[in-house]
Amino acid sequence: MADNSFPDGAPSESAGAEGRPQDAEELADQVMQNLQVLAALQERLDSVSHTPSSYIETLPRAVKRRISALKQLQVKCAHIEAKFYEEVHDLERKYAALYQPLFDKRREFITGAAEPTDAESEWHSETEEDKLAGEMKDKAVLAEQEAAPAEEPSPRGIPEFWFTIFRNVDMLSELVQECDEPILKHLQDIKVRFSDPGQPMSFVLEFHFEPNDYFSNSVLTKTYKMKSEPDKADPFSFEGPEIVDCDGCTIDWKRGKNVTVKTIKKKQKHKGRGTVRTITKQVPNDSFFNFFSPLKASGDGESLDEDSEFSLASDFEIGHFFRERIVPRAVLYFTGEAIEEDDFEEGEEGEEEDLEGEEEGEDEDEVEVSPKEPSQPSECKQQ
Repeated sequence: MADNSFPDGAPSESAGAEGRPQDAEELADQVMQNLQVLAALQERLDSVSHTPSSYIETLPRAVKRRISALKQLQVKCAHIEAKFYEEVHDLERKYAALYQPLFDKRREFITGAAEPTDAESEWHSETEEDKLAGEMKDKAVLAEQEAAPAEEPSPRGIPEFWFTIFRNVDMLSELVQECDEPILKHLQDIKVRFSDPGQPMSFVLEFHFEPNDYFSNSVLTKTYKMKSEPDKADPFSFEGPEIVDCDGCTIDWKRGKNVTVKTIKKKQKHKGRGTVRTITKQVPNDSFFNFFSPLKASGDGESLDEDSEFSLASDFEIGHFFRERIVPRAVLYFTGEAIEEDDFEEGEEGEEEDLEGEEEGEDEDEVEVSPKEPSQPSECKQQ
């Protein structure tokens, strides 16, 4: 019979292995009896987020393979969607040509180049309240005409049409400084021009000005370049065409009329002689007309800083707003009707968010938030 004893009383590896499970069981029993350790362990388990990605990791390899195939199909769908938006752009170009005669007539009425006929100027109110208000207004006009000794001069066209839109729309009024106002009163029209067939997707905003004392340009342009294709690095982020860059134009300012810069005077003292001299230099000035000197999107692999990225994103948003809202519906932004509609839509979205918040946080304590003070309009400061 083999001798199972060990010299010097040293235990074998197998014997140590047999002892370790017993030690682990004893340690587990001690942990289970310690309430503080149990509570800490439960808190740690609760903090582990059960994300969809963690669930995907638990799936069998065969299922993961099929999911990869679905992603391949999704990428193909994104490329088909990109083609769809390219055709939409072609349709926009086609219908822009149909809209243009109406927009040309709109410009004639605004500038006073043409006077609408009685049939063209007839507008029926949609509600009884509007009808009553119209009748009251007509009576007031007749009373004024009877009381007036002579007929008042009629202004040409619709004075300050586009400038009024700039004042009415918050997104635009934030850009306009006091020194911009007399210039914008010379704005006669804003047009959108789409890229030609076969050319890269883009659109141009054209700001048409009457002759003025500030610059010699009759048209100022801003070109927005677009991309309608999935990103190779992140194809699933594609949601349609996006503005990727923009170009402005050179404004030929007349002498002393450039509102995008201001001249400052600075005193310099000579270190040795102690003499003082005054120097003047030009520094950038806040103005709407900086809109035509935009930042360039980084194309050399270098990333923009946070402020530059925000400015560029805001610029793209403004360009899109001009194209989609201001130009097609100018009269409604002049009267304020479109602004009320926009505010109503935003209010509905806000109510939905409030309801969701109430459902999610019914048991939470209420926190009182003081209303935000309205911001004051900025002014140009020229020296």
